[in-house]
Amino acid sequence: IFLSHFFQFLDDLNRWSGLLISPFVHPERLLPAEHIAFVTESISAQTENLQRGPDSSKEIVKWSDFCSPLAYKPGEPFKLIAEASVDNFSSLGIAFLEDRLQMENGMVPHRIVSVHLEESFLKELAREAPSAKEKSSDMDAVTPAGKSGLGGAEEEKSKLEEEKEQEETGAGEHHHLHLSSCHECLQLENSTIESVKFASAENIPELPDDCSSRTQEEEDQCLQKGFKRINLAGKPPNILIYLGSEPAKGRFEQVKSVLRECIDAECYALYQLHQEQVLRDPWADNALLLLIATEEPIPEAIHRHFMQFLSRGGKILAFASSFTFGGVQIKRKNELRKVVHELVVSRQDSTEVKLNLLVSGCVFEEGMKGDGSRVRVLSRLSNADKDTVIVHLAHGSSGGEAILSQAHLELDSNSMEVQTEEDFNLLKMSNSKRYEVLREILTCLGLSCELSEIPELTPIYLLSPDEEIHLAFLKWLEGNVDAEGLRASSKVSLKFVSSRESKVEVTPSLVPVITEMGSFSSEHFSLQTYQQHLQTKKLGKILLFTEVTTTTMNLLDG
Repeated sequence: IFLSHFFQFLDDLNRWSGLLISPFVHPERLLPAEHIAFVTESISAQTENLQRGPDSSKEIVKWSDFCSPLAYKPGEPFKLIAEASVDNFSSLGIAFLEDRLQMENGMVPHRIVSVHLEESFLKELAREAPSAKEKSSDMDAVTPAGKSGLGGAEEEKSKLEEEKEQEETGAGEHHHLHLSSCHECLQLENSTIESVKFASAENIPELPDDCSSRTQEEEDQCLQKGFKRINLAGKPPNILIYLGSEPAKGRFEQVKSVLRECIDAECYALYQLHQEQVLRDPWADNALLLLIATEEPIPEAIHRHFMQFLSRGGKILAFASSFTFGGVQIKRKNELRKVVHELVVSRQDSTEVKLNLLVSGCVFEEGMKGDGSRVRVLSRLSNADKDTVIVHLAHGSSGGEAILSQAHLELDSNSMEVQTEEDFNLLKMSNSKRYEVLREILTCLGLSCELSEIPELTPIYLLSPDEEIHLAFLKWLEGNVDAEGLRASSKVSLKFVSSRESKVEVTPSLVPVITEMGSFSSEHFSLQTYQQHLQTKKLGKILLFTEVTTTTMNLLDG
C-alpha cells in the first residue's frame, strides 16, 4: 500500500526512538518545507503479510539512498520515520509499487504512508533521544529486536485519545503528526480529499479512526464497514494460479481467460503463483482461491504449504493435478489420457448433467487411509468402471475445502491436446455445459459468478479549476508530445485532442485525453464543486478524469 493521503497517528512516544543522525537531536533544524516526512512499515521475511521481497530481475532501489531516517519503532510491523525530497519520495514510491525497494535491515517493506510532523512532537522526541554513549551507531540500532526506553506511555495515550475525540467532534485543532511548515501537504490532506468527496456523487466510504488497530481481525472488520464487496472468509479477493515450474505465459493466460468467463471480473484479481514464491512469499492469508493447473508432481514442501492454506480456510481448485490429500488417492489409467470421455456431474440441486471432456489419464480412488477429511464424489465417467474424476474434500475446522478434477475443465475444442475430429466436435458441443459446471464449482467454493456487464472505456478529460494553470499546462504539453499529440509510454499511450469531435477510439493501450474543458460533463463528478472545496495553493490543480478505465496504474507509467 502506497498512501499519501492517509491520516496516521504515531502512537505512544515510549515506543519510538530518535536516531543520532536525525534532526530530532537538533530540533531547531527542522525539515525543509519542500521535503516530505513519511513512515515506512516493514515486516520480517518470514511474517505472513501482503508484500514480497524485491524482484531480483529489476533494478533494486535501496531505501536509505533516497531518504534520511529520523526515528524508529521496533516490533511487527517495524516502523521508520524518514524524510525525503519530493523527487526522492516519488522514486521510493515507484520502487515500492514495482517491488524494487530494499530495506537495509533485511525486512520487507509493507506500507509507505506520508505523515505530518508537528514541531512539538519533534522537540519531545528530541528530549528523549539517546546519547551517543547509549547507542554505538545509528542504523545498526534499527533492528526488529530493538528496544525503546522512552517513558510516559499512559499519559501520551491519554493525550492521543483526547485529541482523537476533539477531532471527531470538530473541537480543537488536528494533532496528527504535522510539520508546521508543511502547509501544502496539510492542505492537500484536509482539503483536496474533502474536495474530491464533495465533488463525487458517491462519497468515499468513511473508515473508522480505529482502523489502525494492531490485530488483522479488527482491521478487516473496519474495512468491511466501508466496502460493499467483502467475502465471507475475510480474505483479499485474489485468485492465485499455480502452474508448477512451467514458465509458459500462454498456459497462465489460458487458465485466466477461462476463469474470467465464469467469475464476476469486477470482484477478483488473478495472479500467477510461481513455484519459488510458494515457499518464499506470504501468500496464504491473502488469497481466496488457489487454482492448481499442472500435472507435475507437487513437491512435499509445497504440498505442506497448500495444506496450511486449507487449514486457514482457503479454497483449492485443481485441474488434472497430482495434488490430493485425505481419503483420496490417484490411480493412473493411461488408456484414458488425451481422449474425450463422457462424464456425469452431480449438481447441488441433486440433478445431473452429462458432458464430454478431455481426461488427464488419472482417476481418484476412495476408501484409502486418510486424515479424516470429508470426501464427496461430484463426477464419474460413463464407463464400465464408473471411474471417479471430480471430488470435493473439506478440511479442518476453518472452512477449508478443495475440489479436485481429473477432467480438463479449462480446455476447449481448440486445445492442442485434441487429436481427432470426433473429439473436437464432442468438446465443441459440450462447451456451454463445461462453463455451466465450472461456474457451479466456483460458486461451491464461495466465489461470485454473477457476470456483470463490462462498461465501455471512456476518454480522459484534462481539467483544472484554474484557467491560467490549465493554459500553462497545455503550453507545457506542446513540448512533451509528438507532432500527433501523442504521449507514448510502455503500457498506455495518451493521445491529446482538443475535443470529443476528434474520433479517437478508446482502447486499453491508447486513450484520448480531451483538453477542452467546456465539453466536460459527468453525473459522477462536478468540477465546480471540486473547485469550491479546494484550498491548496498548488496541489490538485490539474486533474485527469475518466469514468471507465482498465487501471489507473498504467496511465502515467514512465
